[in-house]
Order: sequence, then C-alpha cells, then structure tokens
Amino acid sequence: MSGTVLVTSRSFGSGAVPCADELTAAGLRVVRGSTVHDPAELAGPLAEAVAWIAGTAPITDEHLAAAPRLKVIARYGVGVDSVDLAAAARRGITVTNTPGANSEAVADLTIALLLAALRGVAAGDRAVRAGSWRTRRGRELGTLVLGVAGLGRIGRGVVRRARGFGTRVLGHDPHLDPVVFEVLGVRSAGLAELAAECDAVTLHAPGGQQLVDRTWLASVKPGLIVVNTARADLVDEQAVADALRSGQLAAYAADTLAGEAAGGASPLLAPDLSDRVVLTPHAGAQTVEAVDRMGTGAVRAVLDVISGRTPENPVLIEERTA
Repeated sequence: MSGTVLVTSRSFGSGAVPCADELTAAGLRVVRGSTVHDPAELAGPLAEAVAWIAGTAPITDEHLAAAPRLKVIARYGVGVDSVDLAAAARRGITVTNTPGANSEAVADLTIALLLAALRGVAAGDRAVRAGSWRTRRGRELGTLVLGVAGLGRIGRGVVRRARGFGTRVLGHDPHLDPVVFEVLGVRSAGLAELAAECDAVTLHAPGGQQLVDRTWLASVKPGLIVVNTARADLVDEQAVADALRSGQLAAYAADTLAGEAAGGASPLLAPDLSDRVVLTPHAGAQTVEAVDRMGTGAVRAVLDVISGRTPENPVLIEERTA
C-alpha cells in the first residue's frame, strides 16, 4: 500500500491512540494540511493525496478537482454538511464519517452546559474573581421538565443522563418510530408542546432548519433555558438575544455560534448578556475517548477503501439529498 494521506483535522491523533502510526505502518505517508481547507495551501498535498481525513471546514468541487488521485474522504466526526457530496460522487470518491464516536462526549457537555446555565456557574466564577461573593439562586435539574429536540444518538444520551437526575423528559423527533419513545421512557411531543410545558430545551436536530425562532420563543414558558450543542442555524440568534433581554428566556448555552468560522460577531456575544449566555468553543467532541474513536474510525475507513473493501460507514448521497 502506498500514497499520501492528507490530514486537516486539528485534533486527529491527539488522544491516547497514535492513529497515524497505523497509516504509516501500512506504507502510507501522512501529511498535515490547512485546518480551514484553504485551497491554495492544500493544492500541493491534494495533488498527491489518495485519502483525506478531514475536519469540519468546507470541501468543495474546487478542492476535489485538485485531487486527481483521491479515493476517500474520511470525515473526522459525524456531520457531512460541509462536503460537496455530489461532486465527490461524480469523481468516484467515497465519503465516510464516524457516527457515534462523539455521541457520549456531546451528551456529557449538554448536561454540563445545562447545569452551568441553571446554577450560573460562569457568571459566579466571574463575580468571585471580581471580589463579589453575592449568590444568584438557581434551580435543580431533577425538578424540571426537559425537552429534547432530536432523539438520535446524542439526544438519547441526554435522555439517559437527565433521567438519572430524576428529570421528567419530553422528546421531539418526527422521524422516530413511536416504539422508541416507549423504550426511552419519554413522552412524544411537538415543538409547541416543548414550548408550553418545558423548563429547559436541548437541541440535537440536524442543521438546515430553524427550530428556535421568534414565533416559538413568544410561546415558551417564561424563564426557559435553551441549550444548543448541535448546529447554530437551528436558532435565530437575534431573537434569542431579544428574548434574554425581555426575560422570556432565562439563559442560553451553546457549543456553536452562527458565523463563527468567518469570525462574524453574534448578537449573543453582547456584554449585557454575558451573565445569561454560556458558550464553549466546539468542545463537544473534545474528549480523549471521542478523539480516539473518531481517529481510529477514520483510519479504518481509509485503509478499507484503499484496500478495496467496503468501509463501515459510507455516506450515501441518495440518503443526504432525499
């Protein structure tokens, strides 16, 4: 086996498992490239690459045109929204991902953000550092009604964790078989019901849709907390900022913001909202265990495709465009 593997994921191989070693042991050369996928910077590596272990930055037809030998794009993670799947299919390039690799890590962070919002952890830390020990009264997770919008792997992980606190959970997922709600011990609910009945709502739906908009926010129980560890475009951020100022929302906690890749300013970064907005920098998948699972999954996909085997998790364009 020979050829170059381009790696543009920032955290690939940074866990406990030296993932790159398996590629070099197979006779492949590992080359690191621009994590933002700058076409000019990647032109040289792409010309030689037979495989690409890619992060979240866009992969366009321009990139693929510069990679005549490329056989596989192994997405280091789950989402493939940023990959031009049609262009890859036209060029006979297999696209894979690593579903489930970071689900437990993101579910953990969701609960961490929810608890931080409930108890004012970030604001309390800032206050103590400024010399103030004045407390702000919070709420207990076990007394709340939690809405989980999206019951894939991550959403189900959140349900399991929340039920451990004694929290009552409502679930929203229009694509799910009703029997799954029964197995999870979750009542199926529409988005309107989540707004009317829940004290907190966490978002775990695919991107490309807006679940939290002005109309929905106008109907929520006053003092609702919203947590978003999924996609920024699920939320109208200006509407959320306005709802926080009016008191309709008590807090917003997220692992993503709109415009972050381009350095755009979000209305949720306004100084007057700092005590009610808790943010993390795409930390959801950043655990040692998740990094190792994503890395080993991507390596396995690369070796399978180059060896002529069917990879475990191919992404089919028909499934993504239906």
